[in-house]
Amino acid sequence: MSNEKEKMMKDEKKNRNRWLHLRLNEHEYKILQKYFADSLCPKLSDFARKNLLRKPVVLKYRNQSLDELISELTKLRTELNPIGNNFNQAVKKLHSLSQISDFKMWILGFETDKKMLFNSIEDIRMTIRNLSEKWLQS
Repeated sequence: MSNEKEKMMKDEKKNRNRWLHLRLNEHEYKILQKYFADSLCPKLSDFARKNLLRKPVVLKYRNQSLDELISELTKLRTELNPIGNNFNQAVKKLHSLSQISDFKMWILGFETDKKMLFNSIEDIRMTIRNLSEKWLQS
């Protein structure tokens, strides 16, 4: 009996031969698009059909605190990338130094990069601490 029911359901889907023409104004269409975007329906027609027939629509779920965490971590990564590049360039330069005066110049530049790195690391530590506190409070 289960197989017969499945066959009937498949046949119903294949035999959709009735058209429903619907006109919306711009505002209504934007609302429909927003709700459709929030759903897991692959096609707008599937979404509309389920709503018209009062069938359940599965919605996407976004964890807001996780979104904020990802955003903060992305900012931190963006900050760290140039610092890492500077250090790679500095090490490359160190390997190519042949005179003591070049080495002294590199040391002075390195101190600036080191301060930037330590400041960024401290920012990361504070951000992670703040995010952890927010996470634990929720």
